[in-house]
Amino acid sequence: MTRARSSAEGRRSASASPAPPAIDGDQYLPRQGAGKGKRIMGGKVPTESLVTPVDMVDTPAEPSGRGSEVTLPLEVNTLVDCQYRDGKCYPARIIERRRLGDTNNYEYYVHYRKCEWRGTRQQKRKVDDEHSEEEGEGHEDFDPAQLREHEEFTKVKNIADIELGKYEMETWYFSPFPPEYRECKKMYFSEHDLCFFKHREHMLAHVKKCTMLHPPGTEIYRNGKISMFEVDGRKAKGYCQNLCYLAKLFLDHKTLYWDVDLFLFYIMCECDERGAHITGYFSKEKSSEEGFNLACILTLPPYQRRGYGKFLISFSYELSKIEGKVGTPERPLSDLGLVSYRGYWTRVLLTLLREREGSVSIKELSDLTAFKTDDIISTLQHLSLIQYQKGQHVICAAPHVIDAHLRKAGGAGLEVDPTKIIFTPYNAERDYNGARV
Repeated sequence: MTRARSSAEGRRSASASPAPPAIDGDQYLPRQGAGKGKRIMGGKVPTESLVTPVDMVDTPAEPSGRGSEVTLPLEVNTLVDCQYRDGKCYPARIIERRRLGDTNNYEYYVHYRKCEWRGTRQQKRKVDDEHSEEEGEGHEDFDPAQLREHEEFTKVKNIADIELGKYEMETWYFSPFPPEYRECKKMYFSEHDLCFFKHREHMLAHVKKCTMLHPPGTEIYRNGKISMFEVDGRKAKGYCQNLCYLAKLFLDHKTLYWDVDLFLFYIMCECDERGAHITGYFSKEKSSEEGFNLACILTLPPYQRRGYGKFLISFSYELSKIEGKVGTPERPLSDLGLVSYRGYWTRVLLTLLREREGSVSIKELSDLTAFKTDDIISTLQHLSLIQYQKGQHVICAAPHVIDAHLRKAGGAGLEVDPTKIIFTPYNAERDYNGARV
């Protein structure tokens, strides 16, 4: 047993130390992926990390002024005070626990409730995301200290390794797999339908019976060995949910959505005689009131540093052009995600400005690129290439300045050939009528 502080002691302690960052009371959703976390050991709770009830949402109220006893091991969803890396204690919720071998000690994965949250589609999303829309893209723009902090977040995970196709991958983050997989250290994915198994022999037996050689959708792009498949979350729910489980192992800041019906998934594959092998994907809402053309993006680790992330970003805008809309990635953008997008916006906009003679308006740039005007203005302001004069924005850029910024922005990666895209924009009425039939 570990005796927790009484509520009176907790109030005295709080008044004597700086207040923790703002906490969003009771808006935790169990199905959410974890954010910043750390492992603490059950059975031997560090004395500096007090186990203290901090929220009575999931626990009965205790008598005023009296302490309470906490029994180990702690249950999932328990709210505790836990010491963070800065040495201070913050409220945290236990997301997952795992027994260590045959001992009575447990390993806990906790989610620090230090950040603000906002509502998106009746779900909660983090505002202060700290990881990339695509991990592995854009890291060259960050100093070593930032990268070390970024990599430290990759140490906490429930599944250590996965096997997918011909690759074994060390995972980076927690993913809320079903309870029967909690004790599993390594998982095996069937490459074409993304079904997952605890044992390799079970996966191989499944693969022998599986007739799929590509994602369960429509191929909308083929150029050489690269293909893109559009998969409807409503029509291939199991595949898309499995994809979300897989992606969460490599994306720390993303929420895991179970209602995939509202999303379209665009799967990037490398094709050979054995079929289409997933390399990455992006997803987007079927109908976004905010004009978002991308919700989540990932390139799997074995395929990173090949320009595939830039390809996926570019592809999302090519689809927006076909739809006749301007697009923008879903907000909030993480720090590294902003670097990736800003690099893409910079390359496209400055290439246009370098090749175009005479004056050009922000609206014209938006029409040519399918970028939102806000993204164009913020990018040019970041580059100090735009000024606000006499009630309008004026682009001020000498050719040598544009060339210098383009060199810093890096290469375009794998380029999209728009002539190879065969794509029909989503139509809600057509989809509804098809569902009724």
